[in-house]
Amino acid sequence: MNTRPLLKLLSDGAVHSGESLAESLGVSRTAIWKQVRKLLDKGIEVETIRGRGYQLAAPMDLVTREGIQQALSDAAKRQMALRVYDQIDSTNSDITRRWQDEERGLLVTVADSQQQGRGRRGRVWQSPPGQNLYMSVGISMNRGFTELDGLSLVAGLALLEALTINGLPAPALKWPNDVLVEDRKLAGILIELQGELEGAVRVIVGIGVNVHMQEAESVDQPWTSLDLGAPEATWRRDDLAACILNCLVERLSVFETSGFEVFADEWNRYDAFRGRKLMATSGDLSGIGQGVDGKGNYLIDTGDGVERIYAGEISLRVAR
Repeated sequence: MNTRPLLKLLSDGAVHSGESLAESLGVSRTAIWKQVRKLLDKGIEVETIRGRGYQLAAPMDLVTREGIQQALSDAAKRQMALRVYDQIDSTNSDITRRWQDEERGLLVTVADSQQQGRGRRGRVWQSPPGQNLYMSVGISMNRGFTELDGLSLVAGLALLEALTINGLPAPALKWPNDVLVEDRKLAGILIELQGELEGAVRVIVGIGVNVHMQEAESVDQPWTSLDLGAPEATWRRDDLAACILNCLVERLSVFETSGFEVFADEWNRYDAFRGRKLMATSGDLSGIGQGVDGKGNYLIDTGDGVERIYAGEISLRVAR
């Protein structure tokens, strides 16, 4: 028995008797108990209330294929092959497997939680169940490797647009991969290039957004979530995933045709580094942030001239 139907019944946060759950799902009460144990093993807090039944510690905002599909634009629906998982190793890895299975088109994988999610430079991305949004988009682009500069910045703009539409005030973009709120990381993007096929480059755009998370262990940088950063808004992960995908599909189409240059001015309006004193995390480079150029390289005024920093070359941080 899949735990998903049971979790859907419990997701309202109310108390449900073992008898009513068993009747709804057409199984025994013993089977319900076993499924509750599986939910607990996944890190989902289910309370057993003596004489009454089972209850989630808090109502859960489930991620569902039906909910995402319903909120997609017609253009996105026509292009996408969407899969949604309760738990997975990583959404980026699933896209790779789907390509190996010879799936074609615009592939999208969304998961409630990841076991091996990664951020930039191989860092672990915290992925507790029921809290955040993890998704990857696999697409073949008719551009060479050298023409993909700025792709992560375009994905960042799509992500920021979707968050703003849904009620997030004053987000900013941290070059080259993150969305910030008040200098705290809210979301990240990981781009993987998988090689050329018939003249096109296979690209995976991985996105992680902190949605409902209230605490995180072993996170070595300031962070926030949508619930913390915009508590007055109602954040539903299905609607948010669909909105991100709608914005991303539209912007990737423009990028494939025109490259990053047409996005540069817009990106610079949201630049978290612009006008601030910056330092490289390695080496002795420092200076004032000047935004990005038409290829997505970051510009720093060192006092002796303007230096161009290439994505993946070094990391930048605000000097303290």
